[in-house]
Amino acid sequence: MGSWQVTVMNHRREPGGRPQGRPAGPLARREGWTLHGGDGELSWVDAAGEVRWRRPCPGRPNAAHLSADRVLVTTTSFDYTAWGHLGPALLLDLADGTPVAELRGERGAALGDGRFVLGLEGYGHFDTRAHDRDGAVVDSWRSFGHYVVGTAGPAGTGGLRVVETDRRHPTGSRVVRLLPGGVVEPGPLLSDALAPEPLVLPDGTLLVLDAGVLRAVGRELDDAVLAELLPLDPADRHRFTGSLHGGPEGLTATLVERHPTRMGSYSSHIWTLGLAGR
Repeated sequence: MGSWQVTVMNHRREPGGRPQGRPAGPLARREGWTLHGGDGELSWVDAAGEVRWRRPCPGRPNAAHLSADRVLVTTTSFDYTAWGHLGPALLLDLADGTPVAELRGERGAALGDGRFVLGLEGYGHFDTRAHDRDGAVVDSWRSFGHYVVGTAGPAGTGGLRVVETDRRHPTGSRVVRLLPGGVVEPGPLLSDALAPEPLVLPDGTLLVLDAGVLRAVGRELDDAVLAELLPLDPADRHRFTGSLHGGPEGLTATLVERHPTRMGSYSSHIWTLGLAGR
């Protein structure tokens, strides 16, 4: 690693900033078409704004992934169940919303050709499964986290990396690659048990905000520290929630801090960063 460098352009701390839920707007987009989700409902809307289909949903949709003529929707349950508030993951035919399979998982990604990966963590699970277009399991791995899909390989998994989030202290999370046959190729160990979703740079490098440290992880799982923004003491990491955003103005890193004693009191550390290739 070493092809990228970061410059801190600005840093500020301001009150507030409690972590929010799913952002408003469509769950997924494709060529002007949009998939919308509300409490107990899903709808597929064309580029002219016409609703092509509407289907009931057992819970609150929180994310969707499009793959060819299939869509995978993860949900939150209205009621507390044996799986907490985890609702079913719905595999639907995108043409008319017809149910294809009901699966169990918290976080997913599209592999192409109607295939997906779907991960589940908690209650003894730390697993990712690859599903075909009919929902059948075709491979599985002992790993879970944020999925980054790259160039497809055998079974569509040759380029699948995971920024793991195991919620354990001390954490055993790593950035890994999932290979066919359930093989997990280990990469660098992380400090944060709940690292936020990474940013993917044009050359495939992942930017990971790891317990207040910005790291770069390459396609070969090599890594380098780009900036020590606010390295967090292990005893305090549970009070911080991170995020990374990229845009025309550059890169923004945020750490939302929960006050150690005042319930409901938050403050935000916000960095504006310049990113350049070497």
